[in-house]
Amino acid sequence: MIWENVTLAASSLKTNKTRALLTMLGIIIGIASVIAIVSIGNALESSVSTDLAALGTANITIAVQEREKENAIGRLRPPTGVIITGKTPTSSDLITETMISDFKARFADVIQGISISYSGGSATARDMELYANVSILGINKDYATANTITLLSGRIISQQDIDGFANVAVVSDKLVENMFPLGTDTVGKTIKIYKPNSIDIYTIIGVYEYAQDGPFASTASDRDMQTVMYIPVSTAKKDVLEKNFTSFTVVANADEDITQLTDSFQSYFDGVYAGNRDWKASASNLTLILDTVTSTLNTITLAVAVIAAISLIVGGIGVMNIMLVSVTERTREIGIRKALGAKTFHIQLQFLIEAVIVTVIGGIIGIMLGLALGVLASLILGVAASASIPMIFLSFIFSMAIGLFFGLYPASKAAKLDPIEALRYE
Repeated sequence: MIWENVTLAASSLKTNKTRALLTMLGIIIGIASVIAIVSIGNALESSVSTDLAALGTANITIAVQEREKENAIGRLRPPTGVIITGKTPTSSDLITETMISDFKARFADVIQGISISYSGGSATARDMELYANVSILGINKDYATANTITLLSGRIISQQDIDGFANVAVVSDKLVENMFPLGTDTVGKTIKIYKPNSIDIYTIIGVYEYAQDGPFASTASDRDMQTVMYIPVSTAKKDVLEKNFTSFTVVANADEDITQLTDSFQSYFDGVYAGNRDWKASASNLTLILDTVTSTLNTITLAVAVIAAISLIVGGIGVMNIMLVSVTERTREIGIRKALGAKTFHIQLQFLIEAVIVTVIGGIIGIMLGLALGVLASLILGVAASASIPMIFLSFIFSMAIGLFFGLYPASKAAKLDPIEALRYE
């Protein structure tokens, strides 16, 4: 009996193709919108999580921060939305190399290394017509442990380079393409770096692969792209009067509890800065940031998906409206079926199945369209497409539920028609 009703429903839809397509349109748009939005949200979440994880979720940053002021009432916090710039710390407020050494000795059993860096500003590598834009970054030997650097040739900065204030550099493959177009081995070659107030010559000791991916990738051309040039931190600070640091990064052992370790580091530096009334050293990690970003993206995706799902209700109303029209058009047919012995249940089942078929077909088309839109949007945003299997399954079930819910009233109306009155209908 069910298969017979399915056949009748399919025949009715085939007879009125345009009307059936217009009936499905609301369902198609609603399902496609939800699938596309969730797919884009998942793709962005995955991309942001990957980008943040690449910065090191096992890393803990220790940074100098101004203390919050207090009065007799208690802590004075800035009003929401107000930014207080604060003042500049003096040399005695910053983190010294002795502090870092003592800290490393205290926690030697739980950390892999300590990364120190110092920005040397922007500069240009130039050789007659050839040039490459660089951002100079002074680093220590543990910097590569805390950050992802894929070496293609040569080596990273060593402690010997740092102790000797060596003019050596690790450059990107993009710089090599611009400065050495003939493709010769660049390790051991020298490059001339033009800064605003000086010209320095560095020997290339390593070449790393520049990662150009994710939503935070540079939009500049390969010719004008600025890439990082790593040099010894001692060389970067050689002509700088301030030798202390505003921050450093700790790389914890893989089996350590990052949250607990962050608290331990905070307690340690609370003691170190106990005598400083204006400044403190704060310990933080990316785990909390990653959780917050993920939660925020999920909330936004869900909210927008719910708004998009409202169109499914509109689509369901459209289904009910068309099914009511169909009942009116087929009143005489219903009367004939009842006269031949069809029971109320049979008539009701026929129209319910027809409504469900309309919404299921619309749901399937909507799912395929939503996936296609999600892939297209991911390509435009430059992130990997990510479909949600549970959401696809839920959308399919929801489309069936809409057919049942909004088809119930027309089906009941058709089933309750008096066969004699139905046969008289013209």
